[in-house]
Amino acid sequence: MNIHEYQPKQLFREYGVPVAKGAVAKSTAEIDTALATLPTGKIVVKSQIHAGGRGKGKFTDGFAGGVKIADNPAQAKEYALRMLGNTLVTHQTGPAGRKVQTVFFTEATAIAKEYYLAILLDRATSLPVVIASTEGGMDIEHVAAHTPEKILRRHVDPALGMRTFQGRDIGYSLGLGEEQVKQFTKLLEGLYKLYWEKDCALVEINPLILTPDGRVEALDAKVSFDDNALFRHPEIQALRDLNEEDPKEIEASKSNLNYIALDGNIACLVNGAGLAMATMDIIQYFGGKPANFLDVGGGATEEQVTAAFRIILSDPAVKGILVNIFGGIMKCDIIARGVIAAAKNVQIKVPLVVRLEGTNVQLGREILAQSGLAITPAESLSDAAQKIVKALK
Repeated sequence: MNIHEYQPKQLFREYGVPVAKGAVAKSTAEIDTALATLPTGKIVVKSQIHAGGRGKGKFTDGFAGGVKIADNPAQAKEYALRMLGNTLVTHQTGPAGRKVQTVFFTEATAIAKEYYLAILLDRATSLPVVIASTEGGMDIEHVAAHTPEKILRRHVDPALGMRTFQGRDIGYSLGLGEEQVKQFTKLLEGLYKLYWEKDCALVEINPLILTPDGRVEALDAKVSFDDNALFRHPEIQALRDLNEEDPKEIEASKSNLNYIALDGNIACLVNGAGLAMATMDIIQYFGGKPANFLDVGGGATEEQVTAAFRIILSDPAVKGILVNIFGGIMKCDIIARGVIAAAKNVQIKVPLVVRLEGTNVQLGREILAQSGLAITPAESLSDAAQKIVKALK
């Protein structure tokens, strides 16, 4: 689960991570009240959407920049009025863009040096890893590709937590002075505590800044959470902004389905994340484009399969459906009955290719064959992918 920039900054304060003073407005009526809480000098106005590249983005009405530096509160209000309710397009939103429904005001901070700092899980070692770099303000992927020697990685033993010597080691490696290393170490310990206690998937500060007067401060903030742990954190669930999520993904979560919308036209209904990835790959290999990732899980019911079809068909871009099921815990006959029920209830009017394999496969195939519905059977994954691609062409 992702949250807006102003929300992790609130969490940062709770964990002793220094950030500039800020205020939020979610309507034009709240702008003056928010600005009244800030100093009268320069103010940064930030559009709040779940996408990067806001500063270089452009609104659909031609207004440039989702992040603006205003010389005074009056200009900050002018910028906010242009942003609220407007649609911002960045390299991460796609051409459709995202509607800005919240703006975040923060006092402008002088910058002497920028750094990058993040904590996430290193899947290769199954340990939390701190990633830091002197190249703050840049995409870390760009730094990794062009100057990988400028990225520091330090793993953390979860049984011990973040140790003071680790913070000092990273601070000195970034070239910080003695006083700044003390600040950095305290900041990093608070950041790791947030990461660990709130079951975060990622905690990122880009940039982490050093001010001319020697303060270390988080200028930006990005935090995402492990969805599987949200049941432990109702206070984090309360931060969720459904306006920033695809309605189909929201509906899928209600039926305990793992769904992610993509930009293709061939919908996939698969059991198992690995099989779903392979299915999308082979569709692409044979010249098609997957419209979604949809994993119904190993124990889906007939009702969940029907719900999956409803969600798939709510996407107007979908022109064909590929069902790829390997029966194990979830038997092929259950899926077959779910497919038939869905076809009758939601009126599938696009080509439908079904590949079944595994437990009760013969029974499942017989059920589909006797249904009288326009279902194209497939013997293998490659056969299924070729048939659905051909059907669309």
